[in-house]
Amino acid sequence: MAQVPQTFFDALAVRTWCGLALETLGRAREEIDAINVYPVADGDTGTNLYLTVESAVAAVEAVFAGHAAGSGPEGPTLADAARAMAHGALIGARGNSGTILAQLLRGMAQVLAEDDPAHADGQELRLALRQAADSARRAVAHPVEGTVLTVASAAADAADDARGDCGTVARAAYDGARAALAATPGQLPVLERAGVVDAGGRGLVAVLGALVETFTGERARGVAGSAGTGPSRDPHARVEPAAGPVPVDGALEECADGAAVPGQEGPAFEVIYLLEAEDRAVERLRERLDALGDSLVVVGGDGLWNVHVHVDDAGAAVEAGIEAGRPHRIRITHFGAGDVHTTGAERPPRERAQRAVVAVVPGEGLAGLYTEAGATTVLARPGEPPASGELVQAVRRAHAREVVLLPNDADLRHTAAAAAEQVRTEGIRVALIPTRSAVQGIAALAVHEPDRRFDEDVVSMTSAAGATRYAEVTVAERQSWTMAGICQAGDVLGLIDGDVAVIGSDVAETAETVLDRMLSAGGEMVTLVLGDAVPDAVAEHLEGRVREGYLAVDTVVYRGGRQGALLLIGVE
Repeated sequence: MAQVPQTFFDALAVRTWCGLALETLGRAREEIDAINVYPVADGDTGTNLYLTVESAVAAVEAVFAGHAAGSGPEGPTLADAARAMAHGALIGARGNSGTILAQLLRGMAQVLAEDDPAHADGQELRLALRQAADSARRAVAHPVEGTVLTVASAAADAADDARGDCGTVARAAYDGARAALAATPGQLPVLERAGVVDAGGRGLVAVLGALVETFTGERARGVAGSAGTGPSRDPHARVEPAAGPVPVDGALEECADGAAVPGQEGPAFEVIYLLEAEDRAVERLRERLDALGDSLVVVGGDGLWNVHVHVDDAGAAVEAGIEAGRPHRIRITHFGAGDVHTTGAERPPRERAQRAVVAVVPGEGLAGLYTEAGATTVLARPGEPPASGELVQAVRRAHAREVVLLPNDADLRHTAAAAAEQVRTEGIRVALIPTRSAVQGIAALAVHEPDRRFDEDVVSMTSAAGATRYAEVTVAERQSWTMAGICQAGDVLGLIDGDVAVIGSDVAETAETVLDRMLSAGGEMVTLVLGDAVPDAVAEHLEGRVREGYLAVDTVVYRGGRQGALLLIGVE
């Protein structure tokens, strides 16, 4: 889309850049995934970068929305927007590539936000690009040339030699990055054997191309989706490193250290988590994780870090984080045996299943339950709902011709609809069942029969979900007006079908009142999902209440883990 060029780097420029970078990565994602061969050929680099930038965009938009809702006429400052961009990327970073991109953005933000300037000029942009490259290199335990780190350094070097406004500096950095990218196959044998350039580097070139467009209003030559000659659409087409800059038609890659190469076995798990910890504890953590595995990248600062490592002992990596501070948003991915540390050309194609269920779940316990029932899950952590890109990624991971999507949250309806619309363009048949709670999803999953006709299965699952009333017991964070009166911070709230129905002071008593109100309209099955802060005695109390007061009503209890609400209740 046509852009109004930004003269200086201000808050609006940050917003524009993030939006354009997301659009560029969206066009390039599949091609980027396809050339992902280093350090692990797991084919998700484009998706990981897209999700990382999507999180940065959401954070920047939230800052603009917050200022728009205020009474003052002024919008966010450059420092506000730059810090939001960096923070959003940090908490949403996915994979090796996303983690390093988050550190690149953080390095830029450190310069752009320094002394809280109204705007930055070409000189500040040069300094920001240098800080980005240097801080990203420091974040990687064992930097390897021929990766995105090399491309970032080349961009900073080229920017150092440029003189002029932000557009001039951005274009110099972009051209320098493209030239460095073209040379990556000559620096990493794995790239040369596969006949591709470094995918992470190509992603950075795409992001820098969006920066050029921000300041010039014109799409940079060679960026994904632009006019002009680009590389072959075959992701394994030969790239001649001596041929000069490679036009970027949209691709990028994972980077970091060189422990994993095609033909060799590597660690079995990728472990990622956010960590609240002090600097000294993080230094010790780096040493411990470096001894446990490879591809170690630790980014962040000011008490919040994003940790990424490939290991054989995932539990030990998480325990190391617990010793260092408070890890959360823990993601553990098991690399498929025999197909991850090989080139994409060596991976046998996997046959699509006929049908799959993809569900958003609020806690680790329910994720296990849904997974045992055959569903592909997306974990929604308290206060951190998944973005549409995560749902799209989960649908692709399910690898089925037909998919039933269970958002399990009323607030995720539009997000899920957007994800469904996107994957339909890829030829996947998707049915979105508007489940508003995980207990409705459990009811839907219980009647799921993949051997039935798709439409019949969807109707049956929708009917089961709709026949399940849902409630939750939670704690009020602040004083507010509710349907049941005024609640104070710390009150125990019982919500039925999304509305506050009971205000109490005791979890068991409030849950019993909620349960009685729900069962007064009848029911045959009660489902209780306990959060990690709720003792088993509460479930035993409620089971006893159902047994004594409601004949022929069965109760089933699950542990949901860290799910936000203290208790979820479903009545069918």
